[in-house]
Amino acid sequence: MSKKAATASKPSRTVTEFGTISTVLGRGTHFSGILNFKKPLEISGEFQGEIESEGFLLVSEGAKVRANIKAGTVIVGGEITGNVIATQRLEMLPSGKVNGNIKTAKLQIADGVIFEGNCEMILPNKD
Repeated sequence: MSKKAATASKPSRTVTEFGTISTVLGRGTHFSGILNFKKPLEISGEFQGEIESEGFLLVSEGAKVRANIKAGTVIVGGEITGNVIATQRLEMLPSGKVNGNIKTAKLQIADGVIFEGNCEMILPNKD
């Protein structure tokens, strides 16, 4: 196998301001429990439980999360049912849906977002 062919078969990784997303709960994955992490994480499948981190969480388009979430930065492209605390920033992409209350230091909502709940603005790193 040539070196070029080996490079072409590697999956592309999403790069964030916090580093490369190295952990992905992929499409078709169903996971439940308490999730703690330090490095950037992407959820593309389904998760139910509780999520707590000071890091970066990406909920991809098509993902379904039923959990209370506390993280530094949360990007929502999928569906979240539960309360979200983003101590640094919460960004809702056009495909994002949040059914629950949110607390965040910075909020960005794109056109097309579905949001059912209350929003409270907080100081960074406070809950």
